Amino acid sequence: MTAAKRRALIVEMIAARGYLNAAELSEIFGVDSSTIRRDLSLLQKNGKVMRTHGGLLPVVEAESDMDTPFNERLHMNAPAKTAIARYAAGLVKDGQSLILDNGSTVYALALALKDKKNLTVVTNDIYTAMALGTHPGITVHVAGGLMLNNVYTLVGQETVDKIDSIHVDWAFLGSEGVHFDSGITNINTVEIPVKRAMIRAADQTVVLADSSKIGYRALAHVCPLNAISQIVTENAPALKQRAKYGSRLVVVESDAEE
Repeated sequence: MTAAKRRALIVEMIAARGYLNAAELSEIFGVDSSTIRRDLSLLQKNGKVMRTHGGLLPVVEAESDMDTPFNERLHMNAPAKTAIARYAAGLVKDGQSLILDNGSTVYALALALKDKKNLTVVTNDIYTAMALGTHPGITVHVAGGLMLNNVYTLVGQETVDKIDSIHVDWAFLGSEGVHFDSGITNINTVEIPVKRAMIRAADQTVVLADSSKIGYRALAHVCPLNAISQIVTENAPALKQRAKYGSRLVVVESDAEE
């Protein structure tokens, strides 16, 4: 295989998987680590990948404008997100441990946890960590990693390694799409390994998604529905075919006056 072909395959693989490390690439292509390092340096120089400690991310995904900036998302469907967050907070008991994913609905949950006592929370979201830092009854752990622009989310192998090293009672995930056939999906690939690690780390995983996400299929597959304990959304006219999701779909009432 030529070096050019190997580099083209590296770009394809990282776009599909969201993250790869140099050791994996060395084994996959049967070349030594110095060869892979040269490949990665050239790909980074040409703007094809973003290098991180020990690996690389797809630069298009990491820096794309596909994700709406957080400040904008925070005010979209705000009453629905408040209602979803209120229900999710009711699932959490004092003294429990949980992971909070990125996303504006999960951020709303962080705000709703303010009166809980003796919680331990791990998050990869900078905004969520800052919000939790004002709650005296919550101990906050921030997963390391590379911060994505606009959305202030930490991703990469460092983030995955941190989450793989823990066990929690609950994981609360955001999602760009929830579909009865396609399962949980996301707008980009770079967050997928982190979300999957969160699912592995938790006794129960709950997806928080307003009704605009239900029935929608985003670009990247996270997991099938049977990997999720509950999906919480709000009651809305746009919510179709709810019976296909079975008992794991929880529909809460949203107060339009909130």
